[in-house]
Amino acid sequence: MQTQELVTIIPWTFIAQILNLFIQMYLIKRFLFKPINAMLDKRKAMADAEIQQARREKNEAMTLKSSYENSLTQAKAEANSILQNAQKDAAARSEAIINDAQSQAANLKAKAEADILQEKKKAVNDIKNEIGGIAMEIAGKVVEREINEEDHKKLIDEFIENVGEAS
Repeated sequence: MQTQELVTIIPWTFIAQILNLFIQMYLIKRFLFKPINAMLDKRKAMADAEIQQARREKNEAMTLKSSYENSLTQAKAEANSILQNAQKDAAARSEAIINDAQSQAANLKAKAEADILQEKKKAVNDIKNEIGGIAMEIAGKVVEREINEEDHKKLIDEFIENVGEAS
């Protein structure tokens, strides 16, 4: 009979074991699963919040990136504009310098021509005076008489007219 007792189910022991199982399940659920589930929910909420914050920061970064790219393109366009303006300004300045140099050269040429003309007139007058003096000496020797001032001027003017017509 002893072997039979090992295999048989004792109803009070079975009920006590079932009650013990239910009590253990309740205690495990209450003191183990609820705090673990609460902690898991809390960690999930933190992870979701971090993901949302990462998305927001990514969007902000993309916005900043596009803003910086726009600023960079504007800066490049402005630099190109400044460079083109500087080139135009340099071209205008060089054109003005060239025009100024040409006008100075023209002025120098005109002044030189005027100086040449004046020197030519002076040389012609000097030659006329010398020729007049020589003519007076020759005329004085030929005529062997003294010519007064009025006759002298008259002879010089006639000689100059003759020399002017000849040249």
